[in-house]
Parts: sequence; structure tokens; C-alpha cells
Amino acid sequence: MTAARLIRPPRLRPGDRVAVVAPSGPIAPERMDCGLDILRGWDLDPVTSPGTRGSHDTLGYLAASDEDRARELQQAWCDPSVAAVFAARGGYGAQRMVDLLDWDVLRAAAPKPLVGFSDVTVLHEAFAVRAGVSSLHGPAVAGEVFLKDEATREHLRRTLFAPETVRTLASGTARPLVPGRARGVTVGGCLAMLASEVGTAQARRGVPGGLLLLEDVGEPPYRIDRALTQLSRAGWLDGVAGIVLGSWARCGPYAQVREVLRDRLCGLGVPVVEEFGFGHGDSALTLPLGVPAELDATAGTLTLEIPALS
Repeated sequence: MTAARLIRPPRLRPGDRVAVVAPSGPIAPERMDCGLDILRGWDLDPVTSPGTRGSHDTLGYLAASDEDRARELQQAWCDPSVAAVFAARGGYGAQRMVDLLDWDVLRAAAPKPLVGFSDVTVLHEAFAVRAGVSSLHGPAVAGEVFLKDEATREHLRRTLFAPETVRTLASGTARPLVPGRARGVTVGGCLAMLASEVGTAQARRGVPGGLLLLEDVGEPPYRIDRALTQLSRAGWLDGVAGIVLGSWARCGPYAQVREVLRDRLCGLGVPVVEEFGFGHGDSALTLPLGVPAELDATAGTLTLEIPALS
């Protein structure tokens, strides 16, 4: 399946009602409260699902049962009074509930921004493939980087309210592994989640023509190698136009991670930029998924051809 331009949801406006849901892991109440206060400071009216305040009865790494998490996400997406849906955090669990969503119902609802990263990569992929809607690879409302880093918050806020002001994305740490320029539609997210989706019934078979965004957390170099090798062996990387690499927090010495990335990706013959400043790092850009863009790996920029939101 070719990486295709998707329907862009509308931007947010002051006073909008937004939903915060827990599609994956449980959330510390004090972090949830701090995140909601930030959204209120943006003149938004956040509402939460019950899953943001509890946990699974027996599987403590889940915010609620699969059925409850799917129902709460679907209700938020289909509620016409809700202008955007934010993930409270990542963790694990989206794979368990994504097939419980009624995709006919979700497709029929008006599109809206979906914001999250990490485990939410599963939902970004599902909304792209099954609903044809673009989304935002951005910080989680109760996540540490959102709560602590002003630059992370401001970039997300501008993307949501004034997307035309953040058409060119850049990071002061970015540098080329393979110089050059490439154009394509943005796709990707957490490497481990992309690799674990390979072979599932609704997953893409590849992203030819796509600008592939990759990052991860807590994966030692050999497991990064394994995930990239899985994508390569499955043909998932065939025809990719360019690659943008984000943070690799707690993945071991970055020099070792870089050698894996160089070994597995530089032979593709496409531009590759590293340390682009998105993902699980201390500061994180919000990157739109499903939007046409140009990568200049040499300059360390990703320029959106159109704003992330309409």
C-alpha cells in the first residue's frame, strides 16, 4: 500500500471541547491533572474518559479492559461536540483494542486531530489505513515531556491552532546520515510498534514513496536491529523515499544505536537524517502523519507542503 495523502482534520479554535482518552496504559492522577490544566490554559475545555482514572482489574499495565478502552476512544471520536482526541499516555495496549473499534462508524464521523505517540503509533496507522485520516505524532497529555518542556508544548499548541506557522520543522541536533532531498507523505512512529504490526490483517504491506519517521525508547541496539530487519525482510522499506530518525532514549550508548541505524538504513540509497528531535526525548516536535512534505537531510529540515490541519 502506497503512503497516501490523507484527509486533514480541522484546526482547533479557542473554547473547543477536546477529549483525553487512555487507549493504552494507566495514568498517574497528578500527571493527568497537570496535563488537563495545560489544555485549559490554551482555552480548551478538556473532558476525560473513565479509563484515565483507573486501571485494569488484573493486568495493571492497562488503563482498563480492551472493550472499555475501545468504547471510550470511539465515543470521543464520534462525539460531534469534541474537536480533538488526545492520548493521555502510551505504554502498551493499543494493539489489543484496535480491532474492537467499529471502523465503519469511525469513518462516518467527522475527522478530528488525534494526538499521541509511542504505543499510539498503532492508532495512527489504523486511522490512516482504515479511516483515511491524518494524525499528529505528538506528546501525550500526561507525559513527562509535555508537562516539563515548554518548547514541546508550544510546538504542539501552534500545530493545533495555527498550523500554517509550523510548516518547516527543524531540530538543532539534526544531521544527515545520508545527505540529500526527498519528497513524500509522512508515515511512521515508534519502530517497535510498526514492526509488531507487520503481518496483521489490516496493516500496510509497505510505504513506497513515504517519508518514514522512526523513533523508540528502551530498546537496546540488537532489538532495534531486529525490528529494522523485520521491516526490511517483510518488504516494508521497499521504495521508501526518505527517513527521519528521532530520539532513542534509554536505548544504550547512542554511538552504538547510530551504527545499527547506519547499517540497516543507509544502504537503501535514500536521504536519512538523525536526531531530528521527536519521540521520547527531553523535548519533542509534533510531526504530522499523512501529509506531503519535503525532507532536506543535508539541512536537517522537514517542510510540509500544506499545513498539518485544515
